[in-house]
Amino acid sequence: MRYDLIIFDNDGVLVDSEPISNTILSGYLTELGHATSYEDSLRDYMGAAVHRVHDLIEERTGRKLPADFDETLHARIFAAFERELQPVPGVTDVLGKLVAEGVPYCVASSGTHERIRVGHRRTGLDEWFEEEWVFSAEDVGRGKPAPDLFLRAAERMGVAPERCVVIEDSRLGIEAARAAGMDVYAFTAMTPADRLEGANGHFGDMGQLLGLLA
Repeated sequence: MRYDLIIFDNDGVLVDSEPISNTILSGYLTELGHATSYEDSLRDYMGAAVHRVHDLIEERTGRKLPADFDETLHARIFAAFERELQPVPGVTDVLGKLVAEGVPYCVASSGTHERIRVGHRRTGLDEWFEEEWVFSAEDVGRGKPAPDLFLRAAERMGVAPERCVVIEDSRLGIEAARAAGMDVYAFTAMTPADRLEGANGHFGDMGQLLGLLA
């Protein structure tokens, strides 16, 4: 293994949450009078912290979202997670092999700590991640594409940025990894490779990942 730390994005990489959360987000924004398709949501918000939703809506319309927007959005998403969420196929095999080889890993997500943990409990991934291996944009204030989240994860895990690799599935996440001085591999299960520029490599199946990391 040529890296000292593997940093996983969460949504779309560890848990198959992007279709669920973007369906709910687009529907809720449309309900509030901000017409948003599922495709719009993927394009504008996939990989981002929720503050980006507030920022873009206000920038485009001059209107603020309701004060309880985050609370309502998360309640709807968490309820859907309990009904539908699954781990990304093959990801537990990858984690098992990293453990067997003694390779450190962690998760660094634009989602809140609560969102990460709700998803991990529902999918059984909580067994694979100690509390100190979980990092959220809540910890740094600025979400992706800023590099802050990935740099914090590397610092707390005791690894230099240049010895880290990030596993991402969004354009914003790739930009953040590159800004942090880290290699990054793009998972193309939802987004085509030609829309995930800047990655060191692309893969469409978790079974391919360990070969890229070796």
